Amino acid sequence: MLTLSVACELLALLSLGLVRPWGETVPRWIPVIGGRPVRPPAAVVPAAAGALALTALWAAMPLWWTYPHPDMTPAGRLLVGVIYQPLVLWGPLLGAVTVSYYRRTRGSRTAHTNTP
Repeated sequence: MLTLSVACELLALLSLGLVRPWGETVPRWIPVIGGRPVRPPAAVVPAAAGALALTALWAAMPLWWTYPHPDMTPAGRLLVGVIYQPLVLWGPLLGAVTVSYYRRTRGSRTAHTNTP
């Protein structure tokens, strides 16, 4: 469970690269590749795959209250259901940000072909 939580947090942090400047140019402090432009497919393909995976993973969450939970109290079941409902939006919103990133960087493909 800890590994899953850390992985989700890291992936959420990486999704910020789709809206921040370091999603188009690698920060200079990163060894070897720092300062180089990010090729759009290197960001779009994993982000799109992540959006699809997250959408599939959390698709059943709106039905939380229809599943039996014999080991939970009614208050606990309500609390878990309410707290986890925003995760349903994570996949579709990541997909929207991915499309926006793709549209913004689509014209810069030729700029990346001449880099050393």
